[in-house]
Amino acid sequence: MTDTLSAMSSRIRSKDRLDLGLACGLIALGFTGVVMIYSATRQGLINAGYNPHYYLERQAVFVILGIVVMYVVSLIDYRRLEIATTPLYVCSLLSLAGVYVVGSSAQGALRWYSVGIFQIQPSEFTVLILIFAIATYCQRRPDGLTMYDVARLLVMSAAPLIFIVLEPDLGTAIIMVLSVGAMLVVAGVPPRLLTLLAILGTAGVVVAFYLDLVGRYAIDRFAGFLHQNSTSAQWAKYIYNVDNAKNAIGSGGLHGVGLFNGLQTNLGYVPEQHTDFIFTAIGEQLGFIGSLLILLLLGFVGFRLFRIGRLAKDTMGRIICIGVFVFFAFSCFENIGMTMGIMPVTGIPLPLLSYGGSSALVFFTAGGLVLSVSRRTGN
Repeated sequence: MTDTLSAMSSRIRSKDRLDLGLACGLIALGFTGVVMIYSATRQGLINAGYNPHYYLERQAVFVILGIVVMYVVSLIDYRRLEIATTPLYVCSLLSLAGVYVVGSSAQGALRWYSVGIFQIQPSEFTVLILIFAIATYCQRRPDGLTMYDVARLLVMSAAPLIFIVLEPDLGTAIIMVLSVGAMLVVAGVPPRLLTLLAILGTAGVVVAFYLDLVGRYAIDRFAGFLHQNSTSAQWAKYIYNVDNAKNAIGSGGLHGVGLFNGLQTNLGYVPEQHTDFIFTAIGEQLGFIGSLLILLLLGFVGFRLFRIGRLAKDTMGRIICIGVFVFFAFSCFENIGMTMGIMPVTGIPLPLLSYGGSSALVFFTAGGLVLSVSRRTGN
């Protein structure tokens, strides 16, 4: 009897074990981001006569809050959160619509709420909510998805997507499309149907650009990406960021110039360096070796997200993990790629490394959901 109870207790503990690899990886990224944000902003704030710890203090608060949220979410059985799916989805749509009424604009886009000294970007939360909503819907269809189910999922995805495209926030829209596509693959949607949807989606993007639905600023930035090696003054202002970003990364060499010593960083040659272009501060100050270590850490986190999804025991867990994996992986690829000129500039933050409270909370919450899946499958 004692041996039986001991075996049962061991099995329970094994299934309720926190995935320390993923948790520590996310925490390490969060605090690395705090340090790099501080290094990218300190000198500029000093030169302007402001508190040099302004961004440091705010990002640190959100990272600590995010870690707490991640841990709390990991304790909750993700299947019990199913009841909150519809209210969260409706709230996400209302928040996206509300941006057009009381939101604030910057860089040619209308996508934020200003709350005191903080800005909240609802589109980032919407991606995670949509991932959870699709996972919940598929879990309720144990016999597989019918054409009617696929149509409902597409409508469910299109509603927030339209709001996000019109902001415009093309980067988040692309992430949403890729995440939904990956989740439909895991849910068992036939490849032929997915191919048809991809063709229709591509056609929709072309039409949106042709009708100028995404905003002239976004179109010009994409055109600048195609002409980034041009010496024409016509494209100068659109390739300025990328040119300086590549210079900053290249100037770091093998070992980097050291924290707080970057000439490009301290003189502010790269705009938005603490947000969209944080990787340039990493490249200049930490060099190739430091950048490689950061990439390995990002890769490790991505690997854990994928592995937990592969070993998940139910459809809902697998779909949550693959959605979060694509969300995280493409954000990394797009953000780092645009600093090197291999991807267009879209304003996607580098997960947990770029400055931004909304982004930090979203990725820590997403990590908490995956940890919840892991705890209940013994991964």
